[in-house]
Amino acid sequence: MIRSLAAPMLLAPCLFLATQPAWASSQSGGTARQATVATANRLATMEPAAQGFLNAVQVYPFADGAIYHVITAPVRVTDIALQPGETLVAVASGDTVRWVIGDTTSGSGAEKRTHVLVKPFSAGLATNLVITTDRRSYHIALTSVSRTAMAALSWTYPQETLIALKRAAAEAQAVQAVAGGIEVDQLHFDYAVSGDKPTWRPLRVFDDGRQTFIEFPATLAVGEAPPIFLLDREGEAQLVNYRLKGRFYVVDRIFDVAELRLGTKHQQIVRISRITDGAPARRGS
Repeated sequence: MIRSLAAPMLLAPCLFLATQPAWASSQSGGTARQATVATANRLATMEPAAQGFLNAVQVYPFADGAIYHVITAPVRVTDIALQPGETLVAVASGDTVRWVIGDTTSGSGAEKRTHVLVKPFSAGLATNLVITTDRRSYHIALTSVSRTAMAALSWTYPQETLIALKRAAAEAQAVQAVAGGIEVDQLHFDYAVSGDKPTWRPLRVFDDGRQTFIEFPATLAVGEAPPIFLLDREGEAQLVNYRLKGRFYVVDRIFDVAELRLGTKHQQIVRISRITDGAPARRGS
């Protein structure tokens, strides 16, 4: 009887060779992915720059996804100042054992400002910090050196500035469209606004001797607009026609007293009264 052992002996090395590349490929792929992440982090990191300092404060331009490098030192506190009016939600650090991290505030009202304070226990440390607020998230790379530390850092917000400029341009264009053909020296601003204080309460009222212009805040565009009623000498109200141009009501007449009314059960009423004391008489309703 003849037995053949050649086939199993030949298959074993083949099976070994077939499984080895998969393991090696996985290790190689992991290294490549780590290199990709490291490259992305390096390219996204913004370093302190001489032209970015305002006195001792490093001012970074804020960008989503950027990492901001902050250099600290033992027995030195570095102040990370958020935007005025921004509310802190949470602070998370990769190393909470060798770093002291706290927060405080300065100012009040709309100018109230949150400060995140960091201090390392020793030099040669590195970790990251994630600060979340009601407006955005900040990603910070912390390193510690033996002596020189950044005293403070803050941000500018180019995207918000651009939006504000666009909004201002749109408002100026709306005012220009409303005020086309109006002589500035013919405008009269002798009007008083009284009554309730809803979000749509007019900012100001003026006329050019022919038409009355009622300027509203920007919130008028996101809510229900109030109709306007003219009041006669007996206090009787009558609805008057008007045109809406941007944030302005344009009424094609001059009136003495008018009311803006909105709602039924709990009606909001804002009264507009023309002040005539010491002013030249103009034709009104």
